[in-house]
Amino acid sequence: MSRSLQYWKGKRARSRLPRIRNNSKHPKTGLSNIIGFKVGMTTTMMIDDSEAVTKGAEVSQPATVLEIPKMEVYGIRAFKEQSGTHYRVSAYEIYDVPLSERLKIKQKKPRTIEELKSDKQISDISALVVAYPSSTSIGQKRRVRFESAISGKTYEEKVKFAESIIGKEVKGQEVFEEGEYIDTVSISKGKGWQGVIRRGGVRRNNHKSTQKIRHGGPLGAFTPGKVFYTIPRAGQLGFNYRTEQNKRILRISTGQHAGEINKKSGFKNYGNIKGDFIVLHGSVVGPAKRLVRIKKAIRNSNTKIIKPKLTGFS
Repeated sequence: MSRSLQYWKGKRARSRLPRIRNNSKHPKTGLSNIIGFKVGMTTTMMIDDSEAVTKGAEVSQPATVLEIPKMEVYGIRAFKEQSGTHYRVSAYEIYDVPLSERLKIKQKKPRTIEELKSDKQISDISALVVAYPSSTSIGQKRRVRFESAISGKTYEEKVKFAESIIGKEVKGQEVFEEGEYIDTVSISKGKGWQGVIRRGGVRRNNHKSTQKIRHGGPLGAFTPGKVFYTIPRAGQLGFNYRTEQNKRILRISTGQHAGEINKKSGFKNYGNIKGDFIVLHGSVVGPAKRLVRIKKAIRNSNTKIIKPKLTGFS
């Protein structure tokens, strides 16, 4: 595993909660992203519905299982456009009083939904969600608070949807559906401090040509007098933000059907699922128990959704 030059800089992620920089402009009104915890990989049997030569036949596909914790919407965040730029800034937040008191979140100036509807400066809104990892099998007690953009055609539809979900629980089945393509944002497995052989993929030096074998060569041109990021250097490897696009949802269900996918000995380094879960086609970045943000696909937002026909898990 060598560090790719497509990413700069190759330093550790700031937080275990991955950031989302781009949100899908999905026409359907709803939340744009939720979170899950990586359980592990499994094998699913399904009827191939692609245009491959195996179309209509039963095939074996690799899949990744994510457990979805219990989530509640405790507030709404309003944004307004910054004058002279295309950036948006946070204007104010509206909290659900009973839920915010239970979470011990204090608000300096109470706001209401009526103010949000009448404020002409507000251009966009998003939902403030709290997740309870204690409802899963990872053993984490600390709550996770994150922001989920609200998608929709008009601002009025977004406000109406936000008013209907504030203070209520959010289910994965309400945000996504089987057969839909989504994007995942996660943090890769950390490798710690590594040398140029493993981090940069350079070749070992001849044992007669230098005093050292596992070290880099020249540091680049004489001028300009600096070392470019393209020069292989020792440093942090892994634990970076990574976004993977167009992951197909093969199954999304509640904890009542977890027995269909749980293994006798449990998933390695995780255990058995006891809450809601989602099965994605292919692999997902990160080790077991790693937090993964699941969001609406940016490139396949208008793709026709075809529900996959699963025949079992192995």
